[in-house]
Amino acid sequence: FFSAYFVFSIPSAKLIDWVGYKRTMVVGLMTMGAGALLFLPAASAASYALFLGALMVLAAGITALQVAANPYVAVLGPEKTGSSRLNLTQAFNSFGTMIGPYLGGLLILSANPKTPEELQQMPAAALQAYRVQEASSVKLPYLIIGVALILLGIVIGMIKLPAMPHAERHGETGRKTSLWKYRHLVLGAIGIFVYVGAEVSIGSFLINYFTQKNIGNISEVAAAGFVSYYWGGAMVGRFIGSAILQKLETPILLGIAAAAAGALVVTSMLTAGHVAMWSIILVGFFNSVMFPSIFTLGIAKLGPLTGDGSGVLIMAIVGGALIPVLQGALADRFGIHHAFVLPVLCYLYILYYALRGSKPSGPGITVA
Repeated sequence: FFSAYFVFSIPSAKLIDWVGYKRTMVVGLMTMGAGALLFLPAASAASYALFLGALMVLAAGITALQVAANPYVAVLGPEKTGSSRLNLTQAFNSFGTMIGPYLGGLLILSANPKTPEELQQMPAAALQAYRVQEASSVKLPYLIIGVALILLGIVIGMIKLPAMPHAERHGETGRKTSLWKYRHLVLGAIGIFVYVGAEVSIGSFLINYFTQKNIGNISEVAAAGFVSYYWGGAMVGRFIGSAILQKLETPILLGIAAAAAGALVVTSMLTAGHVAMWSIILVGFFNSVMFPSIFTLGIAKLGPLTGDGSGVLIMAIVGGALIPVLQGALADRFGIHHAFVLPVLCYLYILYYALRGSKPSGPGITVA
């Protein structure tokens, strides 16, 4: 899923150059809808390969939508409040992240799944029939999701959205300025890489972390309930951050959030019990403003290159595929408690970006 951001972000940025933000959003939604509907034949065939293919198509559509919608929201109004608008829209993304696993569990997961031992004892024909039956549970949810996405794409295509000629290339050809000459964009891409990596790493390890005897000493089921507070904190933080950014400059709030998140992770590493649990959960609240803030700072003053810059930043979301693997290797070698040093390093970089690296720098940019 995260690899799709790396593969499809630049093509999505080129699509913005050719057809604009609105049509790219429509293409993204339609592709997402097609990917969701592909889960139906995958379920009928009970094929893991087809499921992965459907997931890749779905993720390709999500990538196109993000590459187009994020910069569009950022440049839709005054530059000063771009981070505020993007935080508000991302808050609803966090709301979906929080309730999605719960709804998915109700609609998809079996109440009485068979154990691996029971599956090994089943005859081949019975095992295949069981797999088809289990796989069919995704049909109705993904049918609803697919139809809803296609209808939303039609609605977006029909309504009139403001044009953003100052932030589009309009299919221009010929020589253009290299994106890599914009220092704040390149450093922002690294910021997105380490932010997503840190957020996903922490979220992915929470259940294992909370079940440790010296941390929570609770069951996996109970630990899963606490994980929702981590993601829920990101949602609440984005709503609050959207309001704060109406008054406070983006780099200042980003720096405060990065310093607080790093300090909380260090606190969790140096303590045990409920202090270690709640300090790591609270990191989600301070994670909230990071992606919208880094993104807005990264595309600042890019003008017609805004869509291309968005593609570079969204491509960096691949950090969510790589950094958790590195943290897993650290956990295997040094223990899960000490492995959280990796997110601390990520937050230190984000603090640097907020204080120094986010200042617009590149061809044609003059900073007062």
